[in-house]
Amino acid sequence: MQDSKKIHGISIISSEVKSMTHHERIALLFAGKPADRPGFWIGNPHQDLSQRLFTRLGVDTEEALRRAVGDDVRWYPANWCAAYRHPNDRPIFDMTYNLAMQRPGTANAFATCDDPADVEKYPWPDAAYYDLTPLRATAEAGSGCWRYGGAWCSFFHEVADLFNMENYFMKMYTDPEVVHAVTRRVVDFYLALNQRVFTEARDTLDAFFFGNDFGTQEALLISPEKFQEFILPYFTELIAQAKSYGLPVQLHSCGAIAEVIPWLIDAGIDALHPLQAKARGMDAETLAREYKDDLVFVGGVDTQDLMWRGTPQQIIDEVDRLHGIFGERWIVSPSHEVLLPEVPVENAIALCEAATGLTL
Repeated sequence: MQDSKKIHGISIISSEVKSMTHHERIALLFAGKPADRPGFWIGNPHQDLSQRLFTRLGVDTEEALRRAVGDDVRWYPANWCAAYRHPNDRPIFDMTYNLAMQRPGTANAFATCDDPADVEKYPWPDAAYYDLTPLRATAEAGSGCWRYGGAWCSFFHEVADLFNMENYFMKMYTDPEVVHAVTRRVVDFYLALNQRVFTEARDTLDAFFFGNDFGTQEALLISPEKFQEFILPYFTELIAQAKSYGLPVQLHSCGAIAEVIPWLIDAGIDALHPLQAKARGMDAETLAREYKDDLVFVGGVDTQDLMWRGTPQQIIDEVDRLHGIFGERWIVSPSHEVLLPEVPVENAIALCEAATGLTL
């Protein structure tokens, strides 16, 4: 039996027994095996909080900060870290394009579109215009850590912006063929970008991570039936593509999405993030009871209240409590990846220490 000790209530396998790399630790969790401690991802602290953490820890770069706090994870979204270089300097998605005038105009390009054939008049982006060189250079900094990558694939948001969200939801009923035609083009763009990343830069990532926020504090933004019709099939395609390259898949969605988690598991996701702790049905007890054998849990440390209004000891106690509920297949992380500037620096430090056993 491996020797272990408890630091802040977290079981830490003694370093004399096994000293794991960041990558080894998270790889074991995704494989369903225990590691020397839970995983840890601090998320993406707001730059104001990062600056205060730099001062507190005596570092001056984001990578140095992550190394100092024992962060196991790095996140390199391809469409944010790479460079889109259209020969005519067009944006990726021009939300102001006017279909009738065939040029930039008013916002929400498809707000009045009722003919699927008109969808082809829009100047759709081309993944071939991405320069992946910056992505590869950026990802080098995370060597030895678990690296999330692939395109962020936020098609739900892009389609909502192209229609205007109210129009988008209404057209699911009035013009479903138009909604599918627009969604098809957006998702095809992301599939093409991922195809490039998974073939040309496969060595820069360990898991495909993508996100679409489709939950409110109380429920889904759309009905489960419309989710099945307009969202889930495209999720399934994106997940299947990553799986064909041997990549585990982590999905991000804020909000109350409990009623569709079984469908997401059936579609092939391996991990769920960020576990918005105070959203309906997203409490740790419910998630663990229903899905402990099916998912790596990533997140769950409340940012709506605890991280900015609690004390360091309360944060340590909450990490202990969640570890007891989620068990070994948990990556300690905030319930939203952005730690806002209101978070006291000592609360952020408490999160790091509780997750890793370090004394900072």
